[in-house]
Amino acid sequence: MFGTSVSNRKLYAVRVGEGAPCGVAQYAIHAREWITALLALEQVRYRGVKGSVWFIPLANPDGALLCGEGLSSVNNASRRKFLLEVNGGEDFSLWKANLDAVDLNVNFNACWGTGKRNVFSPAPENYVGEAPFCAPESAALRDFTLKVAPQYTVSYHTKGEEIYWRFRQPVFRAARDKRLARALSQSTGYPLREAKGSAGGYKDWCIQTLKIPAFTVEAGREELRHPLDRAALSELVEKNLGALAALSREY
Repeated sequence: MFGTSVSNRKLYAVRVGEGAPCGVAQYAIHAREWITALLALEQVRYRGVKGSVWFIPLANPDGALLCGEGLSSVNNASRRKFLLEVNGGEDFSLWKANLDAVDLNVNFNACWGTGKRNVFSPAPENYVGEAPFCAPESAALRDFTLKVAPQYTVSYHTKGEEIYWRFRQPVFRAARDKRLARALSQSTGYPLREAKGSAGGYKDWCIQTLKIPAFTVEAGREELRHPLDRAALSELVEKNLGALAALSREY
């Protein structure tokens, strides 16, 4: 355990392998993308990485439960009322944020609040929060990452079958990072893309602050609908099972 969520649920990490290179792979930071947590478990079982990888299968447990089970997963009555008002209804299947309605993947201190889709009040998605790392989940992920000092990170999201690898890094680091990104691309079959106009993500923070290669993998075909269900898992596993192993061998 390396931290807790808004509702005091535990955040877990598990290490596979030993030594360098060391990576961090995190999943389901967006609530409706909970299917990636199941992908994480398959990758943990696969092993095969060079060095070691810390897996964080469920970075947003409160949000994932809210997406899957609705308001019945929230014990606090005032928080249920708040969430209902923010969401505008009882269907939380497309919810991305945590229980404070902060989108965790725009809450990191990497050009925070400058993303083209950012919003500045509580919302089901894209709300940057009152300040960088105001969410306990993003703060815990920051502290854990600083503690283990990885050589690279990978963030799994859905959907679109593409890999984002750039965030304003200088040319010499971009060349290094693109070489590693190509290993991910060749393993998954996903093309490389640049997420222009995005900011405040975990990948962005790792690139800007830690100056390490960091990648966002958008798993799942674009034509699938959010939230991807268990029927999509086999295809995600087929294309991504060996991705971290391929990346670690290229490092």
